[in-house]
Amino acid sequence: MKYTKPLLVAIAVLAVVGALLFALMDKPSAPASTFTTLDGKSIVLDELRGKVVLVNFWATSCPGCIKEMPGMVETYNQYKDRGFEIVAVAMSYDPPNYVANFVQTRRLPFPVALDVNGEHARAFGNVQLTPTSFLIGKDGSILEQKLGELDFAKLKALLDKELS
Repeated sequence: MKYTKPLLVAIAVLAVVGALLFALMDKPSAPASTFTTLDGKSIVLDELRGKVVLVNFWATSCPGCIKEMPGMVETYNQYKDRGFEIVAVAMSYDPPNYVANFVQTRRLPFPVALDVNGEHARAFGNVQLTPTSFLIGKDGSILEQKLGELDFAKLKALLDKELS
């Protein structure tokens, strides 16, 4: 019984130290990817260092992806001049003509890339479900990964913090 209190204190101290070490650990870096946009331009992810980048894997056949696109357009327009970029990556199974039609009819203002052979989905941890988004910090580290529709209030709060 007389050792209970010191043991609990030691466990608490170890828990705090462990939490601090976890918080200080390097966040995983985004893969070195070069995307090719619908209009044939190359976007080298490493060249976007210094910006906060949202890489969004989506498909024209995905209801959640279609639902979140207006929020992505609004967020992009609100933050693009402050150092925010979006790269929307259409999944390999999405027919390029469907993607091009979607981009044109909805006037997407950000770059849209085709993942023709699935290399980008594999590079980002074998993305299979859409939408899947990765928020990449100015230093190239992955700040957040989100499976499913984006929470735009949370995203904007994070952008306000990262871009201030």
